[in-house]
Amino acid sequence: SVCDGKTKQKTYSHSQKTGLLTSDPRLRDCVYQMRQSTRDSTGPVMMDKKLFRRCVGNNIMLLTKAFRKKFIIPNFEEFTQQIDKMYDSAQQQEGGQVADYIPQLAKFSPDLWGVSLCTIDGQRHSVGDTKVPFCLQSCVKPLEYAIAVHELGSERVHHFVGKEPSGCKFNKLSLNEDDKPHNPMVNAGAIVISSLIKPHSNKAERFDHVMEFLKSMAGTEYVGFSNATFQSERETGDRNYAIGYYLKEKKCFPDNADMIAALDFYFQLCSIEVTCESGSVMAATLANGGICPITGERVLSAEAVRNTLSLMHSCGMYDFSGQFAFHVGLPAKSGISGAVLLVVPNVMGMMCWSPPLDRLGNSVRGIHFCQELVSHFNFHNYDNLRHFTKKHDPRRRSDDDPVTASWPDFEIMQKDFLC
Repeated sequence: SVCDGKTKQKTYSHSQKTGLLTSDPRLRDCVYQMRQSTRDSTGPVMMDKKLFRRCVGNNIMLLTKAFRKKFIIPNFEEFTQQIDKMYDSAQQQEGGQVADYIPQLAKFSPDLWGVSLCTIDGQRHSVGDTKVPFCLQSCVKPLEYAIAVHELGSERVHHFVGKEPSGCKFNKLSLNEDDKPHNPMVNAGAIVISSLIKPHSNKAERFDHVMEFLKSMAGTEYVGFSNATFQSERETGDRNYAIGYYLKEKKCFPDNADMIAALDFYFQLCSIEVTCESGSVMAATLANGGICPITGERVLSAEAVRNTLSLMHSCGMYDFSGQFAFHVGLPAKSGISGAVLLVVPNVMGMMCWSPPLDRLGNSVRGIHFCQELVSHFNFHNYDNLRHFTKKHDPRRRSDDDPVTASWPDFEIMQKDFLC
């Protein structure tokens, strides 16, 4: 098998039809073996079925599933064409203001706009500015909560924080009638949660612990840290310090907890960076019940994921949470960096990012995209799959889809990997 530029372009588009990327960690050995066989040969490689099957090895089930259209979204090419149209539609939205209370956030261009998705089978698609790193900000709140519940259990975590929407601004000095933060998605709740994670470890160990969790959720894709944002958070964090002292006065922290250390840790977590691409894998890990789709590793317990998605659904979008639950009907979390982490349970995760925010602190383009997504596809939590016929179901196979993967399909795939 010999590859030229045209073949490479053609076969790459064929690979995209299934949604599998050749960079997928599950295919690493397979790609390595194929490329190795070409390097070991002095002339052109004639790869017959026997050699190809040896190279494919343990990936035969995954690849067969891909080419038999047995992934969660069978017609992935058609689906992503629709996603691209929604991306273009949202790009026309020019309202909103880039957050400027932290100088590092104000530096981002209002024109930046990216959308990435990852399905529970590891099908990937990205459009726009999806490789630009940005800080998670409040999008880290459901993730740190999930880690806390995974390690400590729901009962222990909710001894310190409630489960109800607050009806107040996310950074208000407000507690519920039991003198607990209303939920983990407001600043007070997230600050208390940060005091629960590895409380007996030092600061560096605690930070590394969460970073390792997030990297596992992202399938080892990009997770970074913006020290400049962290320092700015500390310098401009008067409201959060006020919340911290209020929490301390009301004895909201565990015994022997260091309030300043908890705040520092919270600022660090908000300053963790992802890209749309890596963020979509994190969201897909939540959509997949805590198992990372591209590595197969169980990162979070089913209990932690269920509780996290429940709270994202009711409290994840600041003071727009009720409206979002009504119109979009999906668990999501926004951050003032312009990020929207969106989960379609048992289907896929998405990360949308565009810095201009509406008056409630949500990404203007991100909200528009989510609304368009649910107006076209039956992803709303209460779209009845049996009787709601006006919307499209991308999980449904068309009757004329081929049910078997032929040898020519594998030949095309083989060329794709070798190029």
